[in-house]
Amino acid sequence: MNTILGLGFILLAGLFSARLISKIRFPAVTAYLVIGILTGSSLLKLIPVEIINASGLISNIVLGIIAFSIGQNFSRDNFRKIGKSVVWISVLEACGAWLLVTLTFLLILRQPFYISLLFGALSSATAPAATVMVIREYRAKGIFTDTLLGVVAIDDAWCLIIFAVSLAISQAVYSHRLAAFFLIRVFLNSILSILGAFILGSISAILLSYLSRFIRTQAELLIFTLGFVLLSIGIAIWLHLSVLLANMFLGAILVNINKSSFSSFEVLKTIDSPLFLLFFVLAGANLEIGLLPKLGLIGSAYLVFRVAGKVAGARLGARISNASGSIRKYLGLGLVPQAGVALGCALVAKSDFPNIGGMIFTTIVATTVVYELVGPLCTKYALQKAGEINVEHHQMV
Repeated sequence: MNTILGLGFILLAGLFSARLISKIRFPAVTAYLVIGILTGSSLLKLIPVEIINASGLISNIVLGIIAFSIGQNFSRDNFRKIGKSVVWISVLEACGAWLLVTLTFLLILRQPFYISLLFGALSSATAPAATVMVIREYRAKGIFTDTLLGVVAIDDAWCLIIFAVSLAISQAVYSHRLAAFFLIRVFLNSILSILGAFILGSISAILLSYLSRFIRTQAELLIFTLGFVLLSIGIAIWLHLSVLLANMFLGAILVNINKSSFSSFEVLKTIDSPLFLLFFVLAGANLEIGLLPKLGLIGSAYLVFRVAGKVAGARLGARISNASGSIRKYLGLGLVPQAGVALGCALVAKSDFPNIGGMIFTTIVATTVVYELVGPLCTKYALQKAGEINVEHHQMV
């Protein structure tokens, strides 16, 4: 199958599988992942290698667009309403998973401290793409939805800090060089990385806002906005900054300095659906389904206690920030998906710890298969219980 034929096959198979799976009220993203797993390199091998090899390129573009759209939720008015809850919940759900998984591996599974710490740090990440897809598919709206989007948006910033600190401590313990300056240097590097993403996003937003006065038509606005998002993604990759954070800052700064910026966010929605479909099918195609039998006790414990830590942390954060009852009860379930950030950090761990890195990476990949299939269902359930989607109405539409 040639590349263009493969792209056509992916789009049509994704579309009709989403229609079929909607009959049993599953989110479309689950259908895309299943199609990817069935037709990917693990099973039927129907997707051309050229498309599989382009997964990294497509992932960066789609994650950049998703992060840009999430930034829209950080307008001053919106942040006054949900900012306190977003900060408390995001910090405590990330730290909750980190602590609970670390303690479980250390005290129950009797793993060495540095391995326990690495698994704990990896568990703090979430995956905003699947959450955003479910919210868009069911047209969810409300305080719960805004809070969930805010939490998944900045969760990756906390994950990067937690992982940087944990990696430094693990390296120090592993190599018996627990020096304070070493830990401080790694911590400062992570802070500089986040600050660099903020500066890049801010400069891009100011330029986009200033130059938008020369845009005349919707077609020009689409090309102009997409061009800036791609520029921000490309520069972030070039400077080794987080694509997610740079584009989230781009969207967040833009929405606060330009009152007509909503048109920039809306115009991207006219072209992003096929890209999102392609992204999730390829995500499924790249999942190594054969790793599932290797999950074992470590993988099973990671699956259970990561979710438990996130749910407990989110509930505590919601209680401290006086969030509504539905946010306290159900928001943690919207944080189940795990994908790109955790896999990226696991690759770093694999590189830095050759003796146990393979076991860590395999566990993260295998658990990602489970989380990506179950996560969208959990997000849909949470939105439904919060009363911000109506599945029956969606089925009729």
